[in-house]
Amino acid sequence: MKLHTTTRGAVAAILIAACQLAHAHAYPTHQAPGAGSTVPASQKEVAIDFDDGLEPAFSSITVTDAKGSAVTSGKAVVDPSNKKHMSVGLNPLTPGVYTVKWVAVADDGHRTQGHYTFTVK
Repeated sequence: MKLHTTTRGAVAAILIAACQLAHAHAYPTHQAPGAGSTVPASQKEVAIDFDDGLEPAFSSITVTDAKGSAVTSGKAVVDPSNKKHMSVGLNPLTPGVYTVKWVAVADDGHRTQGHYTFTVK
């Protein structure tokens, strides 16, 4: 019986560790504009919500046009009152496809990144 209890304890410890690792990275929960969406030329910002708090100094959003030119009007900002929300302002947009690239460094230092596109009509 003692071995069985020890085995259960070890399995429980492994599961807890695995769950903690799974939540150690920040992943998007909402994007505006969303991936694949079509928006008007009046779009003023890109905003992404994450499932974990971000480290502002190391997290970023960049937005480029089809030629690869940046269209952001400054650096991305992590909201100080909601560290799961990051946004960046946009310069005036013209019709075309735009690429959003993001880097999210969670409060615990784990880094994730991704990209998607949206279209301006």
